[in-house]
Amino acid sequence: QVQLQESGPGLVKPSQTLSLTCTVSGGSITTSYTYWTWIRQPPGKGLEWMGAIAFSGGTDYSPSLKSRTSISRDTSKNQFTLHLSSVTPEDTAVYYCARIPPNYGLGTYDYWGQGTQVTVSS
Repeated sequence: QVQLQESGPGLVKPSQTLSLTCTVSGGSITTSYTYWTWIRQPPGKGLEWMGAIAFSGGTDYSPSLKSRTSISRDTSKNQFTLHLSSVTPEDTAVYYCARIPPNYGLGTYDYWGQGTQVTVSS
């Protein structure tokens, strides 16, 4: 059973960079054809896909967030990390990490983290 767990600050000041880490257990982030994603849900809104890092290390980002987003990984720790720069209160959301299983595309997620609330406020 694959498990994902988000960690990071719950409160970030405007203009700072938000960094969240997803720790994966029960499976490897290098498993062929898996993709490891970040998704967020602002209050009162739907889910927003932010970006993903592939089993190979390649990355892809939402066009609307691409200029502010990067995803990195540490394969020795089986973790991947979201960096979101120049945050504003509009980045307040519950942030989730999730896995796209082998041979599936965006929108199909078989494992999710529990989510972590991030508030952007001075």
